[in-house]
Amino acid sequence: MDNTQTKKETLVFGLDIGTRSIVGVVGYMDRSRFKVVAMAEQKHETRAMLDGQIHDIYKVGDTIRKVKNSLESQLGHELSDVCIAAAGRVLKTINSSAEYDFEEETRVTQEHIYSLNLLAVENAHNKINEKEDKTRFYCVGNTPIRYQLNGYDINNLEGHKASKIAVELIATFLPEEVVDGLYEAVEYAGLHVASLTLEPIAAMNIAIPEQYRLLNIGLVDVGAGTSDICLTKDGCIIAYGMIPCAGDEITECIAKTYLVDFNTAEKIKMSASSKKKGLVSFKDIMGITQKVDALEIRNAASEVVNVMAKDVADKIIELNGGKPVNAVFVVGGGGKIPGYTEKVADFLGIPHQRVAVRGEEVLTSVDFEVDNFKKDSLYVTPVGICTNYYTQKNNFVFVTVNKERIKLYDTSNLTVVDAVMQIGFPNEKLFPRRGAEINFTVNGKARLVRGSAGEGAVVTLNGRSANLHTPIEQNDIIEVTESTIGEAASITIGQLEEFNSQITFILNDKAIVCPRFAYVNGELKSEFYDINDGDNIRMENFYTVAQLFEFLDLDYKTLNVTVNNEPADKNTRVYENFTVRTSSLEEYNENIMAAEKQQETEADNESDNTGEAVDSDNTSDVISEEKTAQTDDKETQEPVKQPVNITITVNGHPVVLSGKPDYIVVDLFQFYSFDLTMVRGNLVFLHNGNDADYSSPLNNGDVIELRWEDK
Repeated sequence: MDNTQTKKETLVFGLDIGTRSIVGVVGYMDRSRFKVVAMAEQKHETRAMLDGQIHDIYKVGDTIRKVKNSLESQLGHELSDVCIAAAGRVLKTINSSAEYDFEEETRVTQEHIYSLNLLAVENAHNKINEKEDKTRFYCVGNTPIRYQLNGYDINNLEGHKASKIAVELIATFLPEEVVDGLYEAVEYAGLHVASLTLEPIAAMNIAIPEQYRLLNIGLVDVGAGTSDICLTKDGCIIAYGMIPCAGDEITECIAKTYLVDFNTAEKIKMSASSKKKGLVSFKDIMGITQKVDALEIRNAASEVVNVMAKDVADKIIELNGGKPVNAVFVVGGGGKIPGYTEKVADFLGIPHQRVAVRGEEVLTSVDFEVDNFKKDSLYVTPVGICTNYYTQKNNFVFVTVNKERIKLYDTSNLTVVDAVMQIGFPNEKLFPRRGAEINFTVNGKARLVRGSAGEGAVVTLNGRSANLHTPIEQNDIIEVTESTIGEAASITIGQLEEFNSQITFILNDKAIVCPRFAYVNGELKSEFYDINDGDNIRMENFYTVAQLFEFLDLDYKTLNVTVNNEPADKNTRVYENFTVRTSSLEEYNENIMAAEKQQETEADNESDNTGEAVDSDNTSDVISEEKTAQTDDKETQEPVKQPVNITITVNGHPVVLSGKPDYIVVDLFQFYSFDLTMVRGNLVFLHNGNDADYSSPLNNGDVIELRWEDK
C-alpha cells in the first residue's frame, strides 16, 4: 500500500456501469503505462438496468456504493470523484456533411475549419431533431471523417488556398434524461462525476491503439444489454453503432428452456461458457435438481447466438458502406459464449481467425498490481474509462447565455459558440448576413449578384468583448447580439460585361461600330437601368434600320436603303457584319437641299396668295423686266457657290460638315469634339493616311485619324 499512498493524489477511479454488473477500477498513469491498484465488481441484485439504461436510479446507486466501499477498503482512503461512461443503447450518431464556397480563392484558417465543422454539426442537430420530437439531445462530440479541398480529399485543410471546402463527420448525441440518470445514481452513492465518456470510445482507446486505426477494423463490445460497435479506417473512427441484443438474450433463452429464474440462468450461462464439456448442475423453480451437459446448453442457446452474430455483422456492413471490415475485435463478457466469434465471421464472410475475443492481448500497456487477478476482456472498458480521463476530462458545466442558464457537456475545449448553439440561437444570426441578392437572366443564362456582407454577432463574456471562439468556463455569463444584414445587391445594365461588347455593321463599304441594345422584359432600357430580381435581359445582336440611322444621325427617309442587297424599310433587322447600302451622300445632300428649297417655294406661294391682286397686264410687264434684268446680271457677275454638306470619317465614325461651299482640314473641329489644349502625349493627326495640314482641302469621303499617343 505504500506505493498507493504515494500516488494518492494522481489516482483515477473508473466505473463501468453495466446492465448485469458494475466494475470499478482505480489506478494511475506512469509514463505510458496505466497501473491498476484496486479492482471491484458487484452484480445487480435485481434487473435495475435493462439494455444499458438505468431503470431504478437508487438501486443502481446502492450497487455503486458497494463497489466504492470495496475499493476504499483496498486503498485505505475515501474516493470522491469518478469517471463514467454512457451506454450504447442511448447513443445517437449522425453522419453529417457541410461545404462552404468562398467568393474568391482564400487561404484556409483554423477559423474556417471550425465554422465548417459547426455547419456540419448544425445539420446533424437538424436531422436528429426531425427524428426525435420530444427528447432533447446534447451533442457530446464530433469526429471528422474526411475533409475536401476543391472537391478532392485532403487530411488537413489549414494553410491551403481553396475556392470550396467540405467536411464529413460523425456527430454524437446523448438524451438529457440519460445523463441526468447517470449523474443522479453516482451522486446518490456519494461520488461526483469527474469525466463522462462513451463506452465505445473507452473500449476503443484500449482495444485498438491509434497505430491500428489505419486499418479497417471493427470493435464489438458485447455487454449484457447492448452490443456497441465502433469502426476505424484511415487513421480515424469512421462510425459508431449499437445493437440492443447481447448477453441477456442468451440468459433469457436459458431461463425459458430450463425453467429457472434469471440469476440462475446467468450462472448456468457462465458455467456452460467456461466448460467445453461436462455437466452443469442447477435447481429449477420447482426445486428439482438437474444436471445438463454444457454442450446441450450451448446448443439450446445457439439460435439466439446466431441472431446476435447476424445483427452485429449486418450493422458492421451497414456502417462500413455495404462491405465487411478486415477484422473484428470482441470485448466484454457477453462475447465469450463459444461459437459467437465464428458466427460473426461467417456472416461477415471473413476467416474465423480474423474475429477474436480480445482481453489479455489488448491490455499489454496495463499493469495490474492486484493479487490473484487474471487479465480478461471484461476489464477493457473500465480501464479505457480511466485512461480517457487523461486525454478528455469531460463533465458538465453551467453557463448563462442571454439570461438563460444552460448545461453543457464539457469536452475540455468549450467555446462561446457551443453555448450559443445549445440555446437554439440561429446559426445564420451568428455570422455576417448578406443583403438581398438579385437573380436574373442574360440571354437565357441565369445570373446571381450577391448583397454585401453585414457585421458578425457582437459577443461579450462576463462583460468583456469576446468572439464566438473564446473559451468558456463554469458559471460564465455570455451576451450575444445577433449579426446584421448587409446592403442589398445592386447592378445596372451598363455594368454587365455583355453590354460593353460592340456590334459591327458595314455601311457603304465602311465598318460602323455600335453599342449593343439591352431589352429588359421586352422593353428597351438604357445603361443606367437598375436591374431587379427576376428580370429577363436580352442583349440583342441587331439594329433595325431606323435605329441604325438614328445612331448615325442620318435621315433614312431620304435614302434608298438596302440590307445585304435587299430593299429595306425602317423595321428591317441589321445583324452583325450585315452590309447596308444607301444612295450616295451627294445625292443625299441634294435631296436635302431640294426638300428645303421646295419648302421655301411653298412658303412663298402661300405668301403671294394672301397679298393684293395684281393686274395681269402689269404683272406680265414686271416679270418681263425682271427676266431681262436677271439676264443682264448673269452676263456681268460670277456665279454664286451654294453651301454643301460633306461626310468624312473621323476615327472610324462618320462626321457631317455643313454650312460652307468649301472646307479645309481645320473646319472638322467645328463638328468633331477633340481637346487640343490638354496635351496627353504625341498628337497623331493623319489625313487620308498622310500627315495632316490644317489648310489642306477637305473633300467628301476623306478619312481622318486623330488621337493622343503615349510618349
